[in-house]
Amino acid sequence: MRRALALSCLTIVGPAAAAHAQLSGTSPAGASQLIVFINGTRLGEAQSSVERTPDGWAISSTGRLSPPIDLVTRRLSIRYAPDWTPLGLDIDALSRGSTLVVKTTVTGTTAANSVTQLGQTIEKSDTISPGALLLPNMFFASFEALALKLAALQGDTARMTAYVAPQAEIALDVKRLGSEIIETPQRSLQARRFAVTFMNPGKPLDSEVWIDDNGRLLRFGVVAQGLIVLREDVSSVTTRRQNITRAGDETVRIPANGFNLVGTISKPAGAGNRKGRYPAVILVAGSGPTERDETVAGIPIFGQIAGMLADAGFLVVRYDKRGVGQSGGRSEAATLADFADDVLAVRRFLSDRKDVDDDRIAVFGHSEGAWVALLAASRDKNLDAVILAAGVSGSGADLILEQQQALLAASSFTEEEKQARVALQRKVQAAVLGKGDWKDVPADMRRQADTPWFRSFLAFNPAKVIEQLRQPILIIHGELDPQVPPHHGDTLAELARARKKAPADSVKLVKLPGVNHLLVPAGTGDASDSGRSVSPEVGAAVVEFLKAKMPEGK
Repeated sequence: MRRALALSCLTIVGPAAAAHAQLSGTSPAGASQLIVFINGTRLGEAQSSVERTPDGWAISSTGRLSPPIDLVTRRLSIRYAPDWTPLGLDIDALSRGSTLVVKTTVTGTTAANSVTQLGQTIEKSDTISPGALLLPNMFFASFEALALKLAALQGDTARMTAYVAPQAEIALDVKRLGSEIIETPQRSLQARRFAVTFMNPGKPLDSEVWIDDNGRLLRFGVVAQGLIVLREDVSSVTTRRQNITRAGDETVRIPANGFNLVGTISKPAGAGNRKGRYPAVILVAGSGPTERDETVAGIPIFGQIAGMLADAGFLVVRYDKRGVGQSGGRSEAATLADFADDVLAVRRFLSDRKDVDDDRIAVFGHSEGAWVALLAASRDKNLDAVILAAGVSGSGADLILEQQQALLAASSFTEEEKQARVALQRKVQAAVLGKGDWKDVPADMRRQADTPWFRSFLAFNPAKVIEQLRQPILIIHGELDPQVPPHHGDTLAELARARKKAPADSVKLVKLPGVNHLLVPAGTGDASDSGRSVSPEVGAAVVEFLKAKMPEGK
């Protein structure tokens, strides 16, 4: 029997259902396609259909999933009564090349199963709860029933049951997480999010389920297994979660070097009813594939900062980095200088807008974005002010070694092991910069490090750029920043004040007690114990500085 039930090497046991809630007000019927990913690799798809029948509800599916799941669904049919009492299911599939036929008939609280696999047929019966969902393992179209039950959920939490046919019944705990807007290339839609914990024998399994306004499945994800199932219309790389919204926000497409950057402009309240030009701020995000809201640890850092500055009378633009979200271009070969080109493209775009004061445009860079802001300002003197938040004062090579030393100091490695790791890091950095070779460096480490971006990061030295700048510079640094310790803010301020042709009052350093690298109040500096909102002192410092250095009529 164990062999007959071995449908997947992932040992995921599926979700459960709600009580007998009616689904009035929804129109769930229709077909869709679900795309299945494991650790970012597309494994295949399942066609899913929900249909209202004279007997109640019917869910049907076909599909194909590559190894390691290795499952071909020739036919899946699941049947429910009008009140979502389960009636039965039929599966005709190939599991790892072997025919699999499952027929489950539910009568009252008894689920009678006939399972044929590897030429053997086994009959078994299980007692199940009234209203349990039928969720056969790895047949993801069955989750459409879970989605419809979640749509009818009353309250914020619930205990549900599911029959993982033909294996066993499990319980699941459901918690409502909230809703958000999903922007696709075709439209925007409302997603309702739920945390669903499958109370599997031995160890619970956490997942997240998203549904649309009609109660249809949008997304199912299990972080521990790297599993994500997405409805096709939200699977595009250009789909983005609208993590934060503000009345009057405007989506813009910004011409760059052969591609468009896509971003959001936030404006002061009532801007549509007011003629005139606003001072503007360009927000430049940190390292990695960062979208326009710069969402880290669930905190939309730039989305919140944009709101603060717009409330104070500024027009603020934030954008998906090239090759990320809805922006075009490719990021794999991009350097810091290329990202600075993108800032200048945004600067030109703003200059052409009738609602922007071309003489009052500032650039705000966070983390690595501070370096990009410096490069952009050094190449365009029409950027009128520069804000460096959580910026680095030394070279990238020095920062990596500093961060490594901090991690090693907190580790349990022996002194000899620590020295070996530092030596390897130095060797890698020398090879990337063309000052050494790759001998004895693991191949996977070389693939990760030998990139144009990392080369530009290691070589960059902000001191050489700052001395070229004439613009006013504001430095903001959290005193609980573990990634870029506070002494970097002090050194940046010293470098800015040492400029020969810049006025003495053109530099300001603001250090924020109790604030971490994400610009959020925290207990220890780690993101895990931080708040959920950017410190209002960040917005206040920027507003005060820019109003002084970029006054109206400047």
